[in-house]
Amino acid sequence: MTDSKRTGPLEDMTIIDCTMAFAGPFGTVLLADLGANVIKVEPPGGDGFRKLPPFPPDHAHVGAEAEAGVDYGMAFAGVNRNKRSICLDLKDAEDKEAFLQLCEQADAVVENMRTGVMDELGLSYETISRRNPKIVYGAVRGYGDPRTGESPYADWPCLDVAGQSAGGLVEATGDLFGLAIADIYPGTLMALGLVAAVHRAQKTGIGEFFDVAMYDATFSLLKSSVAAFGLTGKERNPGARTLVPFGLFPANDGRIAIAAPVERHWKLLCEAMEREELIEDDRTRSNPRRAANFEFTEQQISDWTSARSKQQIMALLGGKVPCGPANTMTEVFADPHVAARDMIQEFQIPGENPKGVLAGNPIKFVNTPTSFHQRPPKHGEHTNEVLTEFGIKRSTED
Repeated sequence: MTDSKRTGPLEDMTIIDCTMAFAGPFGTVLLADLGANVIKVEPPGGDGFRKLPPFPPDHAHVGAEAEAGVDYGMAFAGVNRNKRSICLDLKDAEDKEAFLQLCEQADAVVENMRTGVMDELGLSYETISRRNPKIVYGAVRGYGDPRTGESPYADWPCLDVAGQSAGGLVEATGDLFGLAIADIYPGTLMALGLVAAVHRAQKTGIGEFFDVAMYDATFSLLKSSVAAFGLTGKERNPGARTLVPFGLFPANDGRIAIAAPVERHWKLLCEAMEREELIEDDRTRSNPRRAANFEFTEQQISDWTSARSKQQIMALLGGKVPCGPANTMTEVFADPHVAARDMIQEFQIPGENPKGVLAGNPIKFVNTPTSFHQRPPKHGEHTNEVLTEFGIKRSTED
C-alpha cells in the first residue's frame, strides 16, 4: 500500500516533468521512486497515455464519447506513480508564467516533445535558465536535439518501433522487442543523465541542457556488435552462436532458459541430464566446439528438457546451473521471490474500484529506503496544492 511520506536518496530534488506517453514518464518515475519531488505538468487534455486500456471498472466502457472521459488507464498508471499532476496550458500567458516560477524553484525540468516545441512556446532551455541558472534541462527525442548535435532527422517523429529499427537493434536480434525497449532504455538513460547533471550543478551552481536520442540509445545497446563490426566490417548474423548453451529450451509446459557456456556449468548440466559423455565429446567439450556444433548441442538439451516440466527442470538445475523458467504473469505473481523483494505493490484506484497493483522499485537501499507514497494521479489533481506550495498565484483557480 502507499505510504504517506516521500522517502529515498533523491528526496531533496525537485523535478518539473513535462513528459508524456512512455519514454519520458518511464525515466521520471524512476526518479520519483527514488524520492524526487516530481511535478507532472499536463496540458488541458492530459497525457494521451491516460486513454490507453485496460481501464478500471468505473471507466470500462467503449466508444469515442466514453473514451473522451477516460482519465486513468492502467498503462498510464504503470509509469506515473509517486508524482503529482498539475494542469497548465503552456500557450496561456498566465500559466506560462506559473510554469516559469515552478522552474525557478526546481532542480530540473524534463520533456520529450519534438524538437523546437518548447522553444516555440517561449519555454526553451535558454529562457528557463535565465530565470534559474542552476536548472538542468533534460530531453528525450527520437533523433536528438540540435544543441547537442545536428541530425538530418532531428525534426522527424519517432516511436519505439522506429527507434529499435533505425538504431540497429532489430537486425542485431532478428526481430522487434515485444516491450518498448526504445522507450524504456532512453528513459532510463535520461534519469541517469539528470542525476549526474544535477550533482554537478549543486557543486558548481551552473546547470545545463542534455538530451537522449532514442536512436542513439538503442545503438549504444549494441556495444559489442559495434566493436566487432568496426574491426571486421562484417554484419552480425542473428543466427550465429558465440555462447552455447545460452537460450530458451522447450519444456512440456512452456519454456526454460539455460545458460551453461562455462565449462563448470556445462559439466553440471551434463550430469543433471545423465549425459556425462557430452563432457568429453569432441563436439561439446568446450564452448568454441559447442558453438561450432550448436545445432547438435541444443538438440541434446531440447530432447531432455521437452520431456520434463519447468518445475522438474528447475529442481534439477536450480542453484547449480544458471537457469530460469519462462514464467507467465500468473507464475511471476505467485513466485515467493517477488513477495520477498516487495516487487508487487498495491494502491487504491480512485473511484468505485478495486485495488490496483504496480511493479515495485527494483533498486533497494539499506539506509535510504524508497517508498510508494503517491498513487498515480488523476489529471490536474494537485494543481492548487502544488501552486500554493510553490507560492504561485493565478487569477483563476482550477
